[in-house]
Amino acid sequence: MQQSIQRIMALAIKELLAVLKDKRSRIVLVGPPILQLLVFGYAATFDLNDVAIAVYNEDRSAASRELVAHVVNSPNFTLHGYLENEHQITPLIDNRDVLVVMHIGPRFSADLLNGRSANVQLLIDGRNSNTALLVQGYISNIVSDFNLDWARRHDLPPPPATVTVRPWFNANLVSRWFIVPGLVGVLSMVITTIVTALSVAREREAGTFDQLLVTPLRPIEILIGKSFPGVLIGVLEGSFILAMAILWFEIPLRGSLGALYLGMFFFVLSGVGVGLMISSLALTQQQGMLGAFLFMVPAIILSGFATPIENMPYAVQLLTYADPLRYFLIILRGVFLEGDSYALVSQYYWPMALIALVTLSFAAWLFRHRMN
Repeated sequence: MQQSIQRIMALAIKELLAVLKDKRSRIVLVGPPILQLLVFGYAATFDLNDVAIAVYNEDRSAASRELVAHVVNSPNFTLHGYLENEHQITPLIDNRDVLVVMHIGPRFSADLLNGRSANVQLLIDGRNSNTALLVQGYISNIVSDFNLDWARRHDLPPPPATVTVRPWFNANLVSRWFIVPGLVGVLSMVITTIVTALSVAREREAGTFDQLLVTPLRPIEILIGKSFPGVLIGVLEGSFILAMAILWFEIPLRGSLGALYLGMFFFVLSGVGVGLMISSLALTQQQGMLGAFLFMVPAIILSGFATPIENMPYAVQLLTYADPLRYFLIILRGVFLEGDSYALVSQYYWPMALIALVTLSFAAWLFRHRMN
């Protein structure tokens, strides 16, 4: 037993040194995660800021100017200019000079004072439907607040029905709170899968894999020895990104850190299993890299990182159950935003452990098959 542990540790140290001694590997471990974290953390957001808006105000009363001031003074909008006639609207939207034009009719203030419905028309560039819906929601909220304030100041009855929104878990609806915790899983998977996918392929290119097979090391020992560096690197990368999420992006961590790390261990282990399986099949490092990307792109898309799994076709939803990132994202967002503990996320541990068991077993079978 002691000799087996010594052999495994010797192989694990050799694998770590092989990664750390290679300049390109060191750059891959340090540079891309930091760059991707900053790019995704700041650029990948569902919030809209500085949306270009033009105003066509036919009323020009104090009430209409007050409504316009509410909109253009919002941090979400930047005033492009005021229009003099409706013929100026089409070129602005066609040329993407503005995303939205707010048109206030000539009877806006008169209708308000008489207690009638005062319509405001929004002309929105619908080429990006998601952005258009967000803009519509922003302006609808501003108009709703204006209506209530106007009714209160002029002793008019309030609108017959109003909606009071109280978001849970993310009171300010900051999309970064949703995206950045997911990056802990995405970037950890990228690094772990690439490092392990190149492991065996690198030795095959160097001609040392056959030498490894004739050593006293058994297939299970080779598997553990090659898994250990990937797990260690994956957990360290995940810890670094986790620290950045908390300290740099100021995302609150409300739940159990231990529950998160247990999920991270099973997730990284499943990623190592996938990487070793790819590496065992690949003959060159180029094939290993291509295999890693062939796995990672669908895994990220199917994980629910950007789009809800519930919106996917049923057949595609079934595929997501084989994606370890799906389960880890639930754990991450649950611990970060909902304050989940071990009991609430324990049901997501065993699927990742099962994926790790299957992929590592297949990798071990490939090692054994190679030796026969």
